[in-house]
Amino acid sequence: MSMALYRTYRPATLDEVVGQEHVTGPLRRALANDRVHHAYLFAGPRGCGKTSTARIMARSLNCEQGPTPDPCGVCQSCTDLAANGPGSLDVIELDAASHGGVDDTRDLRERAMFAPASSRYKIYIIDEAHMVSSAGFNALLKLVEEPPEHVRFIFATTEAEKVLPTIRSRTHNYTFRLLPVKLLQEHLATVCAAEGISAEPAALALVARAGAGSVRDSLSVLGQVISGSGPDGVTYAEAVLQLGMTDATLLDETVDALAAHDGAALFIVIDRVMEAGHEPRRFVTDLLERLRDLIVLQYVPGAVETGLIDAPDDQVAREIEQARLFGAAELARAADVVSETLSALKGATAPRLQLELMASRLLLPAVDADERGFLARLDQLERRMLTGEFQQVVAAQSGAAPAVASASAPPARPRKLSEVAPSTGKAAAIAERVVAEPVAAEPVEIAAASGAGLPELKSMWPAVLDAVKAYSRVAWVLFSVSAPLSLENGVLAVGLDNANKINNARASGHDERLRQAILDVMHLDVKIDVVLAPDVGSTVTATGAERTGPPVADTPSMDDENMDDAVGVDLALRELGATQIGEIEH
Repeated sequence: MSMALYRTYRPATLDEVVGQEHVTGPLRRALANDRVHHAYLFAGPRGCGKTSTARIMARSLNCEQGPTPDPCGVCQSCTDLAANGPGSLDVIELDAASHGGVDDTRDLRERAMFAPASSRYKIYIIDEAHMVSSAGFNALLKLVEEPPEHVRFIFATTEAEKVLPTIRSRTHNYTFRLLPVKLLQEHLATVCAAEGISAEPAALALVARAGAGSVRDSLSVLGQVISGSGPDGVTYAEAVLQLGMTDATLLDETVDALAAHDGAALFIVIDRVMEAGHEPRRFVTDLLERLRDLIVLQYVPGAVETGLIDAPDDQVAREIEQARLFGAAELARAADVVSETLSALKGATAPRLQLELMASRLLLPAVDADERGFLARLDQLERRMLTGEFQQVVAAQSGAAPAVASASAPPARPRKLSEVAPSTGKAAAIAERVVAEPVAAEPVEIAAASGAGLPELKSMWPAVLDAVKAYSRVAWVLFSVSAPLSLENGVLAVGLDNANKINNARASGHDERLRQAILDVMHLDVKIDVVLAPDVGSTVTATGAERTGPPVADTPSMDDENMDDAVGVDLALRELGATQIGEIEH
């Protein structure tokens, strides 16, 4: 019978412990300098190497050439403490779950007084130390505080906060961490190579995800997949079937249907999930992870390079394209809805119904009458206006053909957002203003017929920014301090004064909103290239263009003190939505 992979590949030296360099590095230096403490506390999640590191420390301390960070592996102590060795009388491993009472600790205290049989130290490795009772810890406290010269203690626990504070204060504390998916995937590939098993990278990524950052759990899952693999080795399709994970194709179809507002396609995907026997909570969990990846890609353009996204290259390429199909508010609301469904599925008697209710909520932001629903609907409206879908809807409502509308007849006004679902407040007012503006039909060969150049663009830039405001107030604020710099071969270079603004414009599609605004105002179709121009603020001031966004600095004027109070009141009422109240007599 073959040994489990997590036992076969248990680390034998500190260098072989994967992903815990912040622990193994200080321990190596302590062993090399012969400055080893008498008691250690190793804490962290399960399967991260706590007990293995404790055993390595025991080998390093009792090696004939030790204390050393690199045990020789050939002396009697090293062979006894090897992974397949018989063990040593001087290294005692105790499971506190079954030896945590006061009587057990008293017995340990009495035995600790005897010298080791053949080694340098008598070492006690106490696993699951948080299971020791308070009385047991108190009985052990004096021994841990002032042990005999030949005694060393190593406590290992997954819940350090449950260990008696007086014990923690007398030990050197080291915290182990879960491993990132990419590092786990590389370690699993090394194990497969040592076993002579071929494995697809996508399958190993799936196994690493199933291991949830634990080396031991990941190796256990890998052993299961290898034992059930065919002549082709570990394949992605086989791993999906064995682990019950959701196929990436199903997640792609779900996201695409949601982006297209295709209710039929979305409900068909749910039917396939249930008919194929997928566990509903697993599907919802995987969908939530996908939405998380899309949100990260929207806000962090270099998420793959920085390690925030761990996925195969082809999947990352698909996710980048999918992230462009949504607004930030849409994705945030979708993630909230999926997360709420995940909680509702716990113990649910009708999981299919829960999934279908989730689908209906994802398709209809109007069911949420709060700000989250309004912002999601605004995102959808903006995207439809940019992609041309809005023009088709307008043409269909006016009875025209779904082609390009005639330039002489403006399209019919679409329904207001307030007519679709009841709405009040500022969000509803913004929504009505966005959809109330008629969308002009796109002229033919605009760039050639316009004849507009860079000087015309500079003079009309304030009007362009006003048009941007109609599409998106966020885009308007972003480009409030900007200026056209050059126009060559149909590419307009627009300068912004901040690199973060440039990344935001490109990642959120605001550059496309600026392009559409130029098309509306100048009848000029150009490609927008947002570039860094730190002095663009002074450029705007020098040209004399009127600012349409927030000013860079508010410099008081001598005329301010003479301003009529009534003018200020009217301005606050008109622009800020203020409410005038009477003066309070004191």
